[in-house]
Amino acid sequence: MNKTYIELKNVCKRFPGVLALSNMNLQLKLGEVHGLIGENGAGKSTLIKVLTGVHSPEEGEIYVDGEKVAFKGPIAAMEKGISCIYQELNTVKELSVADNIFLGRYIKGKFNLLDYEAMNEKTKQVMQTLGQDVDPTMEVGKLGIGQQQMVEIGRALSQDAKVLIMDEPTASLSEKEVQELIKVVRNLKKKGVAILFVSHKLEEIFEICDKVTVMRDGEHIVTSQTEEMTKDSLIANMVGRTLDNLFPKEKAKSGEEILRVENFTRHGVYKDISFGVRRGEIVGFSGLVGAGRTELFNGIFGADPVDDGELYIEGKKVAIKSPKEAIRYKMAFVTEDRKGQGLILDASVKNNLVTTCFKKMKKGIFMDDNKINQVVKENIKSMRIKTASDETPVGQLSGGNQQKVVIGKWLNTDAEIYIFDEPTRGIDVGAKVEVYKLMNELVKKGKAVIMISSELPEILGMSDRVIVMRHGRITGKIDMDSKHFNQEDIMKAAWGGSIDE
Repeated sequence: MNKTYIELKNVCKRFPGVLALSNMNLQLKLGEVHGLIGENGAGKSTLIKVLTGVHSPEEGEIYVDGEKVAFKGPIAAMEKGISCIYQELNTVKELSVADNIFLGRYIKGKFNLLDYEAMNEKTKQVMQTLGQDVDPTMEVGKLGIGQQQMVEIGRALSQDAKVLIMDEPTASLSEKEVQELIKVVRNLKKKGVAILFVSHKLEEIFEICDKVTVMRDGEHIVTSQTEEMTKDSLIANMVGRTLDNLFPKEKAKSGEEILRVENFTRHGVYKDISFGVRRGEIVGFSGLVGAGRTELFNGIFGADPVDDGELYIEGKKVAIKSPKEAIRYKMAFVTEDRKGQGLILDASVKNNLVTTCFKKMKKGIFMDDNKINQVVKENIKSMRIKTASDETPVGQLSGGNQQKVVIGKWLNTDAEIYIFDEPTRGIDVGAKVEVYKLMNELVKKGKAVIMISSELPEILGMSDRVIVMRHGRITGKIDMDSKHFNQEDIMKAAWGGSIDE
């Protein structure tokens, strides 16, 4: 316990046009939870890949249990007891829990056949140590996201992991699942596992981490006991400046109603949803995971079918059957799933930024390259997108910079109604402020903004009104001037309690 198991000394890693890590130093101790934070593009993902053997550094030294090592690949790192739970889960959803736990290292019995009896029993034991009563034969895809994450942790423990790296582990979890994960992390710490906890959520860093390291521009900035740091000092170290107001809300002049939804229903998903949105306001949609918020706006945007209900834009009844029609009605949808729905990962940053506005980029029948280059250059500058070039495949960017590209492409449509679904998930605090300022600019121009968010401080900090959903129904509509515009009453509505509005 408290023995240094991994040490990085002056590690450097270069990619074409980018110095991703520069003289990086880090120590991970057994029985300690070590937080790692930094802006998007700070080098956290590269550091994780160096630790897990995906990348080999050009300079510097790596020591594991006092021995200098040079990993030839991920298997070599696993053999030294290093495992990683990535933000995008690596489970095989069609296989059983036991298959996922023992993938690539199956237990074999007589006649060299797979011994599922032994694997199922060991799987049950491993999952029970994580507080999970899971059927080893169940397909992983039928489990919730939180339980799928526990399967990945179980796989690491079954490999006798000494170091467990968690990359944004709570990004897609409900509040209950987050608390279960925190309990598991504390139990692993008691068993002497070293945990590197990578998160953009500062409250999690303070709740669970013994130590915290801040990175900026690929460099080590500071390592300190968490109790010796404050939220302000962490942010200042992370972004190189102070952020006086994390939620720079500016009250815009509210105009006429631009969007009205009446009795929207999709059987088994949401029912009788009615609300309106005015120009110049930000309407926040709050609720627990599974409340039906994303599904509702997929229906409004024409991405999913709707069984009943009416939609009005600027007072005129419209029927939107596809996203293409929604765009024609000047709607924009920044989706929650940036990789699956928001981006073409193999395409360049440039091509992704202009996918929604090709018609505007034409000069006659040909594409206007000068206009495209100008728009893309302005996007990269204004959104502070960190990329070696606008020709870089967007899949090579960090998660936060990918999110900026998604937002940038929709800003290029010059829409009138903007739907932001979890717009700051996976984005550092500095970039969050930039997104909030963009929202301010939109509403000042008379646009309407709808923000779906699971972050209550964000909802309270940026919304003019909050609509709360639970199990596909609206359970509360709260104006910012109301006495109910607070975290407690919003949570009460999200859990099904009644408020007198």
